[in-house]
Amino acid sequence: MGVSSLLPDRGGRRVFVALGDSFTEGVGDRSSRLPNGVRGWADRVAEKLAKAEPGWEYANLAIRSKRLRHIVDEQLEPALAMEPTLITLYAGGNDILDFGTDINILMAQYEALVARLAATGATLVLFTGFDVKVSAVLEPLKKRNAAYNQRVRELAAKYGAVLVDYWCFEAFHDRRMWDSDRLHMSKAGHKYLAAQVLDNLGVPHKITLKEWEPPARVTLRDWERRQRRWVNDWVFPLFGRKLRGVTLGDNLSPRWPRPVKVPRKGGLKKLMDSSRSG
Repeated sequence: MGVSSLLPDRGGRRVFVALGDSFTEGVGDRSSRLPNGVRGWADRVAEKLAKAEPGWEYANLAIRSKRLRHIVDEQLEPALAMEPTLITLYAGGNDILDFGTDINILMAQYEALVARLAATGATLVLFTGFDVKVSAVLEPLKKRNAAYNQRVRELAAKYGAVLVDYWCFEAFHDRRMWDSDRLHMSKAGHKYLAAQVLDNLGVPHKITLKEWEPPARVTLRDWERRQRRWVNDWVFPLFGRKLRGVTLGDNLSPRWPRPVKVPRKGGLKKLMDSSRSG
């Protein structure tokens, strides 16, 4: 079965380019055999595209912690130069978490980026952001997140983009869909999101959500212990980095900076194994 008619064919060449931050880089879906030690939903989408129709090429320019301005400055022109068939974009989530972000200015800059990408004629996929319930500390950001999501929906309609409305996915209310930092998806979360993207594109796949037992009841003592661990391991370091003006992505490069031909069998891990043995 071939891929959906949503995906144009440019002279027989099909190129999928993913832009963004940690969400698209794959943080939370660990894999020691792949670049930057992660896999993620975008790799999974690339592999299913290649399985449905051999010959797909894939580049992932996303790097954790990048703000919208970094994505524009560092990822836009390289992406355009690849003449993509399919582009995915999630950008602005880190800006929402920054102190003093003006959501109207942010969304004007976001629209300018969307307009450039849509003008390529490639199929463009946009995402809303999920309302992550991690702590009352982040509740003041909820209004910003809602404004961001509404504008993304409007822009998807305006520019004819495919919308993956992440905000609406009930499955992500299960804490097992999230990594230990509670801000990034777990392996299960990335697999589920890959399935949603593929469904929206009309690409066949067999990814299914794991059937879990109902979550075990947590005692107050265990809950308090988890909260302390989370604050010590993730919250304090996050705010510390913000105060120092550093990010986890400062010394990282894109995982797949140039289009690679995705093997139909064995996926990107097979590609890495082949490059090491060669």
